[in-house]
Formats: sequence, C-alpha cells, structure tokens
Amino acid sequence: MLFSFFSINVFSQGIPFKYNLNKHSFLSKTNDETPAGNSVQEIITVGDTIITISKGLNVSTDGGLNWTNYFGTDPFGEDGVYAIAYSNGVIWASTGLRYYDENVQQQIDRGTGLKYSNDLGKTWTSISQPVDVSADSMITYGINNLKIVPITITQNNVVFDIGITPGAVWIASFAAGIRRSTDNGQTWQRIVLPSDSVDHIAPSDTLTYCITPVGGQICATGSFNFEGFSIAVENDSTVYLGTAGGINKTTDAGAQYPSWIKFNHANQTNSISGNWVTFLNFNHTSSTLWASTWQAAGTGEAYGVSATTDGGNNWAVYFKNQISYNFGFKDSEVIITTNDGLYRSTDGGQIWSQPGSIVDAVSKLTLSTNVFYDAAYNGTYFWFGSDDGLVRFEETGGIWLGKWKIYLTSQPLKTEDETYAFPNPFYVNYPTPGQKVKIKYSTDGKTVPVTIRIFDFGMNFLKTIIQNELIQSNSQIATWNGTAENGKIVPNGVYFYRIDRGSAKPIFGKIILIQ
Repeated sequence: MLFSFFSINVFSQGIPFKYNLNKHSFLSKTNDETPAGNSVQEIITVGDTIITISKGLNVSTDGGLNWTNYFGTDPFGEDGVYAIAYSNGVIWASTGLRYYDENVQQQIDRGTGLKYSNDLGKTWTSISQPVDVSADSMITYGINNLKIVPITITQNNVVFDIGITPGAVWIASFAAGIRRSTDNGQTWQRIVLPSDSVDHIAPSDTLTYCITPVGGQICATGSFNFEGFSIAVENDSTVYLGTAGGINKTTDAGAQYPSWIKFNHANQTNSISGNWVTFLNFNHTSSTLWASTWQAAGTGEAYGVSATTDGGNNWAVYFKNQISYNFGFKDSEVIITTNDGLYRSTDGGQIWSQPGSIVDAVSKLTLSTNVFYDAAYNGTYFWFGSDDGLVRFEETGGIWLGKWKIYLTSQPLKTEDETYAFPNPFYVNYPTPGQKVKIKYSTDGKTVPVTIRIFDFGMNFLKTIIQNELIQSNSQIATWNGTAENGKIVPNGVYFYRIDRGSAKPIFGKIILIQ
C-alpha cells in the first residue's frame, strides 16, 4: 500500500526547525575557521568536539578553531541535515530534502536516510531512509497482533530526532513514527505506543486499536501520538519520546516490547502545556526532563516549556504562549532557546535571566537576532545556535559576564577594495522582524575613519550606519536593519551603500531588500 498524506491540524502550525531555513543564503565550504551556514539549528558538545547543524553537518575536534563541513561531500551530497546524535565516539545524522509540492501546494520534507561515523567524521556509513513494504500491515506487540499502515514512501518521512541507548538507535519521524534498530540501521523495529485514547500499554495488555497517524483504508482513525518528533535518553533503560500527542516514557527500553506511559495536557492535573512535543532534553545533574510543548489540537493547549523532576508525574510550565526550542545545561543550570532570545535559570526555573547585547569581543560585531535554536556547554564555553550565526561564550565573571565570539560564514574578500552584503536578498522580517543585513569590507589593516551610508535606487541619501569611526581590520562587518534615518523600514527594492575609508577611494555595494 502506498501511504500518502499531507495535511492535518498539528502540521498547520509549521514543523520543528531542524532543517535548513529556505530564505537564508548559505556558502559552501569543506574546511575553514568557521562552520558553514549561519542558521544553526542543533549543537552537541563533548569536550573539544563540537557538532552542529547549519548548512549540513559541521564538526570541530579542536574546540572550534577549525571546522569540517560535509555539505557537497559523499555521502551527504546537498541534502539537509535534520538531526544529530553522539555517543561514545559515534556520530549519527539524519538527512532529507525540503521542496514545494505543487500537487498539495505546501512544503514537504522527504527523508533521504541516515549516516553514522565511528571515527568522528573521517569515514561514514550511509543507510537508506527506513520504509516499510506493502505487506507490513500487521505488527506484533506482546500478546497482540495489531493492524498498522505501512509507510512505503519517504515523503513526510524524515527523521527529526535520534536517541542512542546501549546496543540500539532510536529515531523519531512524523509519518513513520518511532523506530529502533539494534544492528546499526540494517533493520528497524516500529515501536508501538499508546493511541490517543489510551494512556499506558504493556505487552500483556489486550489492545484493539490500529496504528497510523491519520485515518484511511486500513485504519478508520489515526492518532497524533504516532507522529514522532523528539527523543530524550535518561539512562540505559529510561527513554522519553515526544510526539504530537504528548510524552511517552518507558523504563524498560531494552525489552523486545517496551511498556509505555503517556503524559499529555488532558490526562494529568499538573500537565504539560501542549501535546506537540517538539524538543526534549534531560538534565542528568538535576534529574529534570525539559520539553518544548507546543499547541497541537486539544482544548486549552498552549505553547510553552514543561519540566518534570519526578519522572513525569507532575509538570511545571514556563514561558506560556511563547515559542521555545531546545535546552542546554551547565550542571543543574538550564538555558532555554526561544524566538525571544536566551533564558537562563540557576535555581530550577524560579528566576530567569537574559544576556544583554551579544557583541564579539574582537570584531565588535553585534549579533543581529533574538532567535536561538539550541544551546550546549562543554565545560569551558557555552555554545549557542542562532538563526544568524554560531555563538561562543566564555563566562569570566557573574551570570552572562564574559567574552562573546560570533562565528559567521562569509566569502573572503579578494582585495581590500572589495565589498559585499549578505544575506542578499535581505529579508528584513524573516524569520522574525528586525533582521539585519551584513556589509563586509576591509581597511587593509590600517586604522582609518570609516563612514558607511545607505542610498535608494536614485542615490538619494537614507541613513548613516557608521560616521567617522576609527576601524582597523582586514575583514570587518557592519550591519543595517533596513530603516531610514526616521526609523521606518524602507520599501521593497534595490538600495546602495557607500563606504568611505580615510583617504582611500570610496567603495560601493548593492542590497536587495524584501519585507
């Protein structure tokens, strides 16, 4: 049976941002001092090893001094990377493509498989996207033989998260649900979870439901809880799975048929804020599970952050009605990444603090976004993934006091008289309002006064970005937020900038602005 679908309520809100955002301009590279791509969706740190998702997979094994990017290389090709995982020297990554389907008139994600490396990225093994055959219409769970819809295609079948337990790899996919492999991806077992109307299951239970995310010919109705999005591993036996129907917990992850209990917005007094669980992360120091719990389809649900310190029996909700993404930890401290910046708590969520302006200690470049997707701490530095660059923070004083470094991907200047703007075209309101375009230039290492001004297509003056500022750099970046001197965003169109650098001849560049 060919399984195909494209529109349900939960999907109308978008999907987790574990893919390369469409409107960003990315530059290809293989080895450099910065990771490729300026929209960083996921970060893993283990000592001096830093692994990120931006334009494909990026790996640094020397604390961020040098980076290897795998975009355009075998076996990744030009596929996007949607999820990464690391355990005991092994890296796993899932890949896919996002394209516009004219038939359904919306963006579709298509899974292209998984890759793993046993040597920190020196060599890779490629695995095809897990799919079923048409005959896979029954599944055994304990004493039960249940009807199941076979997922025979890769559309809407992309792996959003990966978890690793001893001897097993777990993957979460929207269409294909949760799967587990005990032979490095050669075969996959579909994991049976409670349906939307069932709160817990065990292999000795008698079950009567049919397994599919949406109803069709085989199953009359579907369940949001069969749509997988996130995974968190607490220990060898305890695993949490986030779906569009809640959070599922097992304490016998190594069993052939694990038992599961489901937590959602409706089945507990102190419940999660929403049933669409896009990100999960477990803090082993404080024994706290943190979840980004978005609004799905239930009454009273809301976007928010949900956390439990007692294994899921009770949940505290933070940042209600705000979109959050992933979590980073320093010992018992937690950092939440959101559309409104970074939030950090040192007391289990009672008080939250944010950093001020993030300014690179060397280049003096200010980070031009409040959108952050992930955070990590490796014992020396904090690492943050934003939609406008990778950020490193060395805390040398109190909370948020220290040195910032911003990693930006850009083409090198060929001469001291070259300049360009990126991203270009510049989407001033995408992905959130208040974006800034970057203008790259050089003073050829000399300390000179620099003035940068913006003009419209008719060369009418609009705004001064820098006025006689003393700058010394072989590679400097200035920013413009798309406004004129009156503070209003200028209309869509072509704009020019002029850079005056001491007695050197002026240099000019062009920016295409789109609201």
